[in-house]
Amino acid sequence: MKLRHCEPVRRFALPSVTLAVTLVALVVVLPRAEAQLRTPDFADTATAREALERARLQARNARARGEAFERQERRGTAAADKAQARAAALAARIQQAEAAIGIAEAESALIAAQRRRLDRRLAVERGPIAELAAALQTMVRRPTTLAILRPGSLRETVYLGAVLDSTVPLIRARTVDLRGEIVRARELQEAARKALADRRVAERRLTDRRAELVALSQRERLAARRAGGAASREEVRALTLAEEARDIDGLVGDLEADANLRQQLAALSGPVMRPRDPAAQMTSRSPAPAPMPSSTAPPARYRLPVEGRIETGFGEAERSGGRTGGLALATRPGAQVVATAPGRIGFAGPYRGYGRIVIIEHANGWTSLVTGLAELDARVGQEVVGGSPLGRAPRQGPRIGLELRRGGDPVNPLDYLSRNSSNGA
Repeated sequence: MKLRHCEPVRRFALPSVTLAVTLVALVVVLPRAEAQLRTPDFADTATAREALERARLQARNARARGEAFERQERRGTAAADKAQARAAALAARIQQAEAAIGIAEAESALIAAQRRRLDRRLAVERGPIAELAAALQTMVRRPTTLAILRPGSLRETVYLGAVLDSTVPLIRARTVDLRGEIVRARELQEAARKALADRRVAERRLTDRRAELVALSQRERLAARRAGGAASREEVRALTLAEEARDIDGLVGDLEADANLRQQLAALSGPVMRPRDPAAQMTSRSPAPAPMPSSTAPPARYRLPVEGRIETGFGEAERSGGRTGGLALATRPGAQVVATAPGRIGFAGPYRGYGRIVIIEHANGWTSLVTGLAELDARVGQEVVGGSPLGRAPRQGPRIGLELRRGGDPVNPLDYLSRNSSNGA
């Protein structure tokens, strides 16, 4: 008889325990993914998606450049050419790692936005279910013996069991969407963990590549010092011009004059041997040399010196009332800065008001001025290719300036960007 009276209670306890566990699982707050690290603040999800697509494009192009320079290094025969290609390949791989970090940051921001929207929906839906789960837990925790001893409680228990038999399927049906949201939240949490892992891998790769580039730059500087004093004399000459120049325009003009003189001297023919018979030489006429047309072609495969966003365009109005003579690029802290095109380093060092600057002398009277660097990897007199490392952007407020000049006159660099440039257009 006692067992028979307890049977309805057992029938009620089992579904109520199952339902209580299910409801408690729905109202439990999911733990935050540990990927909530410091990431850039995006204005909205559209901005984050735009940054994600831009970073993916930069990563693809940087990888392609790195592979091209690595092939060039393998094919090279001269040690100087191989070292130059190796440095450019390392710079491209550094930019690839920086882009990978940008991808992880944008993905984390998008995941966090989805989590916030999901949390708001769950907060509304979980309220009534939390109250029901608490009531069921109270009923489940009540001992069965109390239901038997208390007058009328057994009848109530049987009645509640019958009600739950018809209520449980309805509650389960209404919580299907909520359970799906919980599954989605767990998927987002796992995606955040993956984005965090990808970012950490990219950061380790970035650290390794930068250490390798620093070691390579130190070896090249030692080799340049052993080669002789011509390079050091040229560095002293550049520093002297920087001290004497009234402004940066004067410095660029003086360096352009030196470059033109150097090119004219290099174009001169060598010494003429004294003829054995001067009389015969005087009677014979050599054909007049054909005039060489002056070339004005712009630098080949021109590119921006750093991956980033154009903050100030060419020709925009300044507070002083003038017009900007170049571009201002907002980039990530400590970003890798590279040479814009093949040329020769005419100046590399600090200049008042501009941070550390690099002036690249291209062929045909073209000059690139890169300003705002915090660290330098280039040296005066160094021959560079497009993509050779110049240095790094500052950690705080990174803003790299670029001016392109033709015969001393500033022109818009965007008009000469190569189609293969990842940061052009």
